[in-house]
Amino acid sequence: MNRSRVALLFGGRSGEHEVSLVSGASVAGALAERHDVIPVLIDRQGRWLLQSSLAPEGGEPVFLAPSPEDRGALRRMSDASVVARPDAFFPVLHGTFGEDGTVQGLLDLAAVPYAGSGVAASAAAMDKELMKALFTAAGVPQTPYRVLRAGDTAGRAAATVVAELGLPVFVKPANLGSSVGVSKVKQASELGPALDLAFAYDRKVVVEAAVKDNRELEVSILGNDDAKASVPGEIVPDREFYDYDSKYSPQSRTQLLIPAPLDAAASAEVGRLGVEAFRAVDAAGYARVDFLLDRATGRILVNEINTIPGFTSISMFPKLWAASGVPYAELLARLVSLALERHAERARLRTDYRP
Repeated sequence: MNRSRVALLFGGRSGEHEVSLVSGASVAGALAERHDVIPVLIDRQGRWLLQSSLAPEGGEPVFLAPSPEDRGALRRMSDASVVARPDAFFPVLHGTFGEDGTVQGLLDLAAVPYAGSGVAASAAAMDKELMKALFTAAGVPQTPYRVLRAGDTAGRAAATVVAELGLPVFVKPANLGSSVGVSKVKQASELGPALDLAFAYDRKVVVEAAVKDNRELEVSILGNDDAKASVPGEIVPDREFYDYDSKYSPQSRTQLLIPAPLDAAASAEVGRLGVEAFRAVDAAGYARVDFLLDRATGRILVNEINTIPGFTSISMFPKLWAASGVPYAELLARLVSLALERHAERARLRTDYRP
């Protein structure tokens, strides 16, 4: 069987650069079982560097022309000569300038197949304000929230948020993941510093009412129009909430319970809501959906959707599919197939109009 050539885009100009490096290394190893991997590091300055083998830095500067005529060629920056011609692209870029629709827009302009969601879904899922508005429109249950902008003063924002949402609350940059810049606020005096931290990463901040006694659940979604959910998993953080260190530190004692200890009805509801959230933002290929289960009421609330979830060796997305009968290499092969399927579907659409 012919091996297709897959350009792996990793790194990125984002606060989640390091996480993407780890995800990229993990994906490259498994992709190589069935595909020829072309590693392309996007460094912190946004340069595309073609590598002979995956590394955290260095490589030949290249570019992708936003033209279908070029058929996805990667060209040397120095003389525009073709150095690689991938059959598909696989972005493993977490956060801004990668997961937010920007890279997806370039890939669409170049008319090349790529794994994961398109421009609109990527942008909407990355921007928590847009994501939550789409969830509301689709009737997906979630916690009460407010959105603050950089022009809002900390004092006025603190008074308004505390009055409307109560305490505790979570303060998050609107366009970032991996819990970067996230704070849990228990007292009104803590809100100002939490907002300062979040605004250091984004011009918009989301403040969410905390579920005081909750369980953290996750489900993985796979597919295009016929998306399916994996078995659900549960996160038991080793600290008050699932922050950056709890997710990625080698010293983390966070537990991943797979499958989650839920009854059949709750498991089915998590899967149903996961697919509903996926469809609400018009996602494609794959995603991970995170939930809060309110212990007091038993209500399951959608927290967020991640269109490029973590792919490290300890990440929930591949672990949940492995527990659902889809091993890692097979999962990545399916993602490439879904990318080709979606590309072929879009290529059949008309781009002209003749009345």
